[in-house]
Amino acid sequence: MKLAKNIILNTDSYKVSMFKQYPVGTTGVYSYIESRGGQYDKTVMFGLQAFIKEYLLDPITQADIDIADEILTAHGEPFNREGWEYILKEHNGYLPVVIKAVAEGTVVPVSNVLATIENTDPKAFWLTTWLETSLLRAVWYPVTVATQSWTIRKVILDALEKTGDPALIDFKLHDFGARGVSSLESASIGGAAHMVNFMGSDTISGVLYAREFYNAGVAAFSIPAAEHSTITSWGRDGEVDAYRNMLNNFATPGAILAVVSDSYDVYNAASKLWGEELRQQVIDSGATVVIRPDSGDPDTVCRKLVGILGEKFGYTTNAKGYKVLNNVRLIQGDGINEQTVRTILGGFAAYGWSADNIAFGMGGALLQIVNRDTQRFAMKCSSAEINGTWVDVQKDPITDSGKKSKAGRVTLWTNSGGEFVSSVNAPTGWTDKGIGGWTNALEEVYRDGKLVKEITFDQVRANARK
Repeated sequence: MKLAKNIILNTDSYKVSMFKQYPVGTTGVYSYIESRGGQYDKTVMFGLQAFIKEYLLDPITQADIDIADEILTAHGEPFNREGWEYILKEHNGYLPVVIKAVAEGTVVPVSNVLATIENTDPKAFWLTTWLETSLLRAVWYPVTVATQSWTIRKVILDALEKTGDPALIDFKLHDFGARGVSSLESASIGGAAHMVNFMGSDTISGVLYAREFYNAGVAAFSIPAAEHSTITSWGRDGEVDAYRNMLNNFATPGAILAVVSDSYDVYNAASKLWGEELRQQVIDSGATVVIRPDSGDPDTVCRKLVGILGEKFGYTTNAKGYKVLNNVRLIQGDGINEQTVRTILGGFAAYGWSADNIAFGMGGALLQIVNRDTQRFAMKCSSAEINGTWVDVQKDPITDSGKKSKAGRVTLWTNSGGEFVSSVNAPTGWTDKGIGGWTNALEEVYRDGKLVKEITFDQVRANARK
């Protein structure tokens, strides 16, 4: 939809009349974005650069103004044609605002400022909050997906450190979410956000997104994998032939292939078909065959399957005392979320199986079952310049203290110990860890139509690993 690229229309209806609502003499509006708390106590910053590149680097045009006037006036709102034409004339259509943000990939405790925005032209004071709708959306969704993925990475890495090989972590949570989101854009943004933490994905649009907006090459990878249609098309009596066909086509030395095996009876498939009829072909191929269950209770099914496969293919015991399957692995892609990952890995460890034996696929729960309230995201005005003086702006509802906003030209401070504090001025003295030397953690990333601080996807990933 071409109109969606018109930043004037990329807002909420009620924002349109706000240019008339500020006090007379207002020349500056300063706002910040934060996660006020929620499911996770930390967040992984991601997504702002992509929004800036996609929506803020092209100037508005007279045609953009005309169509916005036509639509918004008919919609019932008082359109600020004079203000937008001023931006077109005086700024060549580039938006006179400055955006500052913590470096993408940075892990920041909740209730801290992640980004700020303010106008750079006193006549465009109303522009700060006009952009709230698009800017907040550009941050909350990718940050929430990246945060959830980062949290699950920690869970899996902990299990690998205790029972297996931590070097395997990058491919332990695979993105299956492309079909389960509301739009291609959501798949792209969320898919890239997940890739901050992992290198396995079937969401091609996420790979393209990281490539286009963060100068990534191919930032995630996949393998040949069967689906139910390609297995069941052989018929129930041809199930083993369907599996054999996968081996014939894709099982080469060092290769990895995944085969969904529960179209009928997953336990029979594991014990009789894979474990007996195809066992020698699997071994001789030199490939690793990843068997995928896709129904039932994930914990129960996976624990039973790893036991069956251990009996049929054998296993080694690693230096940490845990069993690692020969020739085969499992991937659980149904019903996966943080809790089921914890449960499955806990069960494996309890029965002496290494986390090396299993990977996970996560779809709708990864990219779709999140919302702005998952991390209680908000963008709020905290200061305004009125008659030449900056004054504090703050909400403090008596009915919900959790919605109390910050006041003043608040920013994010950090020190050499990796601590963060949000306040107007830098903290003084030393922390309880004996660390001082506070510096501003927010960097200017956009000013007056230009991206002034660019980050690569490799840098984003590196920041998330600190």
